[in-house]
Amino acid sequence: MKMTEKAAYLKGLADGLDYDKTTKEGKLIAALLDMVDALAEKVDGLDYDVQELNDYVEELDEDLGDVEELLYDDEDEDYCDGDCDGCDGCDDYDMEDTFEVECPKCGDTICFDESIDPENLICPACGEKISIKCEE
Repeated sequence: MKMTEKAAYLKGLADGLDYDKTTKEGKLIAALLDMVDALAEKVDGLDYDVQELNDYVEELDEDLGDVEELLYDDEDEDYCDGDCDGCDGCDDYDMEDTFEVECPKCGDTICFDESIDPENLICPACGEKISIKCEE
């Protein structure tokens, strides 16, 4: 039941009481019922707006997911934030050319190949820059 319907029900109940609208109490009840009606209309309008915004955000989220899939699809070839002991992310790698390091911030295991400069490695899970000094 919408708020405006509830407000109309309350107004009907009050009208059924047949109260005197000329007394102080009657004027107060009438003013309160008018205020409840106005608030109910406003709340129903806000509920409608929120529902529209939620629907729009869901559409944006789906579109953003598609964009991320297109943008980060190439990065998946360079990084694997999985277990690296046969995880799906590493199946495409030649494991001899793949290196593993643990992120000092989040503890995630990061796999990378020789195409990534290990001195400028960034953890894909938390975004922390990982400094690794490599010796040939």
